[in-house]
Amino acid sequence: MAAFPEGKSSEERKHKSIPNGSGTSQGQWGRAWEVDWFSLASVLFLLMFSPLIVYYFIMSCDQYHCSLTDPIIDMLTGNSHLSDIWNKTPSLSWKAANIYIFWVTFQVVLYIFVPDFCHKFVPGYVGGVQEGSLTPAGTVNKYEINGLQAWIITHALWFANAYYFHWFSPTIIFDNWIPLLWCANILGYSVSTFAMIKSYFFPSNAKDCKFTSSLFYDYMMGIEFNPRIGKWFDFKLFFNGRPGIVAWTLINYSYAAKQQELYGQVTNSMILVNVLQGIYVLDFFWNEAWYLKTIDICHDHFGWYLGWGDCVWLPYLYTLQGLYLVYHPVQLSTANAVGILLLGLVGYYIFRMTNHQKDLFRRTDGNCKIWGKKPEYIECSYTSVDGTKYYSKLMISGFWGVARHFNYTGDLMGSLAYCLTCGFGHILPYFYIIYMTILLTHRCIRDEHRCSSKYGKDWKRYTTVVPYRLIPGVF
Repeated sequence: MAAFPEGKSSEERKHKSIPNGSGTSQGQWGRAWEVDWFSLASVLFLLMFSPLIVYYFIMSCDQYHCSLTDPIIDMLTGNSHLSDIWNKTPSLSWKAANIYIFWVTFQVVLYIFVPDFCHKFVPGYVGGVQEGSLTPAGTVNKYEINGLQAWIITHALWFANAYYFHWFSPTIIFDNWIPLLWCANILGYSVSTFAMIKSYFFPSNAKDCKFTSSLFYDYMMGIEFNPRIGKWFDFKLFFNGRPGIVAWTLINYSYAAKQQELYGQVTNSMILVNVLQGIYVLDFFWNEAWYLKTIDICHDHFGWYLGWGDCVWLPYLYTLQGLYLVYHPVQLSTANAVGILLLGLVGYYIFRMTNHQKDLFRRTDGNCKIWGKKPEYIECSYTSVDGTKYYSKLMISGFWGVARHFNYTGDLMGSLAYCLTCGFGHILPYFYIIYMTILLTHRCIRDEHRCSSKYGKDWKRYTTVVPYRLIPGVF
C-alpha cells in the first residue's frame, strides 16, 4: 500500500507520453532490463527458500507451538528428522481443494460480474470504472473498482452463516490451514507460470513486456506489465487485492473463533489484532482507486513476485499474530491494551493523512491548504523519451516536510502494534515488523533511485530540504 513520493500536476497528467527521467529510455521503466549477478542470486534464493520459509513458520505452530528454534534443535540433537516433520504435516485434501476452488471462483465472480454499486450511495467513496496510470507503452488501462463491495458481500455472507445458516464452522479456515497452504501454492505457481507463457505467445500489450537474458529473473519479476484476460480481468489488481486481502480479515475471524472454541473466550489481544488489521484492510478497499497509483500497479510487472506472493506470502505470513494467539492466548492489561491500540491508531492516522495530503496536493495542483496554510513545494522538470519537457511539484509541507516517506513510518507503527499484542514469549509474531521494515526501507531506496534518475539536480534540492527518509533525525 505504499505510494510514490512525488506529486504530479494536473497539467502534466494531460500528456500521453512516457514520463521517464531526463535522458532515460523506456528500458529503464519498471523492473530492471539488465540483470547483474547479485540480482540473479537474490532471485534464485527467493525462489528456492520463500516457500520453505512459509512452510517452516506454519509448521512450527502446528507441531512446535510456534517455536522457531525447537524444530532445528530437535533435528540437530537427533530427536527428530525432516521426514518425521514432513510425515506429521497434513497433506492436501479434497475438502481443502473444494474450499479453495470455491473461494477463488467466488472472488472472480464478484470481481468481474458484479459492477460496483457502493460508489452510488456511499459518500466519499470512489468506485466503479477508474483509469490507471500511464503504462510504458503509453496506454491508460481502465479498472472496475469494486473491492469494497466484494469485501462487504463476502463478510455479510460469512456472518450470516456464522449466526444463522450454519453451513460450515467459523473455524473452517484454521482447521484446514495447512491443506489450504498447498492449494494456495498451486494457484500461486500456476498463475505465475501462465503469466510468463502468456507474455511470450499472447501478451495483452507487447510493448509493455520486458525480457532479459535470465529466465529465472523474468519468471520472478514478471515480463508483462499489465497481463489481462478480456476487458476487465486484470491480473495485478485481482491478485493484489483479491483473494488474499479479502481473506485477511476472514482468517483473523477464524482464529478468533478457534480461540473461543478452545478456551471459551476471545482475548483482548485477539480482538486488537482483528480491529487493527481490519482497519488496514478496509482502508485498502476504501482507497482501491488510489491504489492504482502505487508502485505495485504503476511500476511492477506481474510475475512470481506478485502472483505467488499475493496467494501465499501475504495471507500466510501477514496473519501470524492471530495464528500465534490461538496457540498462546494473551490477555493484556488494560494499560498495555490501550497503549497498543493508540500506537496502531496513531500509525494509521499518520499513514492515511500523509497519503491524503499528497493526493490533495496532486488533485488541486497545490491550490489547497495543508495544516492550515498553502503548501510549499519544489518545482521540478524532466524530459520524456520523445524530448518533451514536463514539470512536476514535490511537496515539502505537512507530513511530507517531516520525512520523504512518512506514510511508511505510519505503516511501520501499525505493524509494530500488531506484533506487540502477542507479548514477548516468541519471535515468530514479530516476523511481520521485521519484514515490513526491510520491505519499506528497500522501497524507499528503490523509489528514490527512480526519482533521482528522473529529476536529477531538482531531486538533490528536494532531499536537501527534506533530509530524512523515515525517522526524522535518524534515517
